[in-house]
Amino acid sequence: MEQKILLLGNPALYQVSTPVTKEDYPNLPKIVEDLHDTLMAFRKKYGAGRAIAAPQIGVPKRILYMHIDHPVVFLNPRLEFPDEEQMEVLDDCMSFPNLLVKVMRYRHCIIHYTDMEQRPCKMELSGDLAELLQHEFDHLDGILAVMRSINNQSFFWKETLQKS
Repeated sequence: MEQKILLLGNPALYQVSTPVTKEDYPNLPKIVEDLHDTLMAFRKKYGAGRAIAAPQIGVPKRILYMHIDHPVVFLNPRLEFPDEEQMEVLDDCMSFPNLLVKVMRYRHCIIHYTDMEQRPCKMELSGDLAELLQHEFDHLDGILAVMRSINNQSFFWKETLQKS
């Protein structure tokens, strides 16, 4: 079921999420369904959206949901950066849908996680997918892109950029 996405300024977005435990597994299918439905509704409304973090729908658990070609659920993810190479990106977020923020992200990352069958998994990412997972992972630690802005002139309204 589609859930309300918490918006910038909501105190729940700044909380550190707790790990998924064995006791949480019976509730995971419903949480994942809600993440999926919420992401698809956002995508339909805004024409964007590739991933969402559970805290964005008020679930303070370390769960990420990504749907590009197929759905991927990341439980208790952990990021690793194989090198120091970074890139400047304009980051957007479902919690502030019309705002872009210029941030620095690592160009490459490795995400370690558990899947829905409780198997350990690993995925190596580069470029926009590395940026995407770093953004979503930040939500699990109560960090928003606005907190990572390069400077105080790193904020742009999407509409303004689209007209220029």
